[in-house]
Amino acid sequence: MDKTTEELNHEIKAATDIEDYLNKNKDNLLSLSLSEYLNILLSQKGIKKADVVRGSLLGRAYVYKIFAGEKIPSRDKLLAIAYGLGLSDDETQKMLKLSGNRELYARDKRDALILFALQRNKSIFYINELLDGHGLAILNTFKE
Repeated sequence: MDKTTEELNHEIKAATDIEDYLNKNKDNLLSLSLSEYLNILLSQKGIKKADVVRGSLLGRAYVYKIFAGEKIPSRDKLLAIAYGLGLSDDETQKMLKLSGNRELYARDKRDALILFALQRNKSIFYINELLDGHGLAILNTFKE
């Protein structure tokens, strides 16, 4: 069973030996690279990279480099990929964690709007209209 981050934090505080903690929790630690995770999601969802390109509004070569692990995208570009892949909010949060970016935060107005759209399986066009309508920056999808 997966432990919550809070449970893992508690175990770190209580640990007297970090190696023991790491061994006991190896299945709860992030071990995939971003590109590995994205390719797993691609396979699980049965879609093609070309579908991600269309759904994310990002450039073809740029998306292919991200999936190959050759490019490290910005947070906004990853969020665009989340829409292109049709990710759930949980899948998006994991993708952001693996990339080293901060997760979507429900107390942040822009992040709350993005979460709202993800949870309802909306398109990138929808979220950009929603963000723009609230006077917030749209997802940066300019082609690289």
